[in-house]
Amino acid sequence: MKVDKLKVRPKKMAANAPCAAEFAAVLACWASSNDIRSQSVCLEPTRTLRECMATKRASVNKSKPTINYHLARFSKRV
Repeated sequence: MKVDKLKVRPKKMAANAPCAAEFAAVLACWASSNDIRSQSVCLEPTRTLRECMATKRASVNKSKPTINYHLARFSKRV
């Protein structure tokens, strides 16, 4: 039995939301106050959300899995 090509699909990772907690705090503040237009109530959560969105997140250097490389190498011997 000979298999022509072997490939493994990588697992899909959940999307990382870096400012989700700050955004939830702003939404909670807006929900707790009656008037969204009164900005004096939610100054602190909106400031932290803006700071979080302004900072660049350092991208993690993702290395590709080498399983497909090794499968391609060993498939010649199988």
